[in-house]
Amino acid sequence: MASAADSSSLEGSHRYCHRQTRQHARSFYFASAALPREKKRAAYAVYAFCRYVDDLVDRAESPGDISPTLRRVGEEYDRMVAGELKHPPFAPAFAWAVRKYGIEKQPFLDLLKGVSMDLGPVRMADWPQLRDYCYHVASVVGLMMARIFELHEDKGLARAIDLGLAMQLTNILRDVGEDFRLGRIYLPADEMLASGVAADDLGRETASPELQAFLRAQAARARESYARAEEGIPLLADDGSQFTVWLMRHVYAGILDEVEKIDYQVLHRRAATSFPRKLLLAARAWRDYRRSRRR
Repeated sequence: MASAADSSSLEGSHRYCHRQTRQHARSFYFASAALPREKKRAAYAVYAFCRYVDDLVDRAESPGDISPTLRRVGEEYDRMVAGELKHPPFAPAFAWAVRKYGIEKQPFLDLLKGVSMDLGPVRMADWPQLRDYCYHVASVVGLMMARIFELHEDKGLARAIDLGLAMQLTNILRDVGEDFRLGRIYLPADEMLASGVAADDLGRETASPELQAFLRAQAARARESYARAEEGIPLLADDGSQFTVWLMRHVYAGILDEVEKIDYQVLHRRAATSFPRKLLLAARAWRDYRRSRRR
């Protein structure tokens, strides 16, 4: 039986994870409203872990500074899940979530590999390399959440990977200019070259017609992944989990809508969805959820 001190530590950890998600993952926090209480707590704990390792990379001054730290996180994973570590603050809630929902270790190790890909100047040679990056930083999170959302059939795992891919591509398209100023170009270099787009074009004040056309093609790739992902949503538990993922699908695709509305002028503008717009997207998500249940 857990002691009063253990219980207090766990509750405090849950509150910390809740704050982290509400502050730093507003779209995900909005989408999670339909989840049962325990699934919300688990999802927030997983997010807090992902946020933690991502912040480690963002704060690192050089690859040499962070690689040993990421390696240590991987080595301490088992102790964290066993409940032996009370810090970082998310650790007790994270351990509870992993044990309760049987989340496998490998996606977390893959995430550590993924965030390490952001170290130093980033260049993606081609689509396979970009797809691999998206898998390691986003699709693996979908695989973690699939356990919390009680995916009933393993064939749905591929669709969870598709949703993570689509969401990460959306983030990349939204942040093209910001990432370039940080020394990061996530767009596939061979496709940029074939489209007549040079790396220096990403540092201009406005996107050229060639860059706009190129980004439009990348957006179409994201749209295809969103469409494929829909097939897996009805395989989740029908306790708010399905509706939550429909919400995530539409809210993140709504960011892509905003990128399109500004005609891919993303070099010095950051597209975002307003709260009233999110409410409209929630209505669309509810419509698709109801339709998928009837099918």
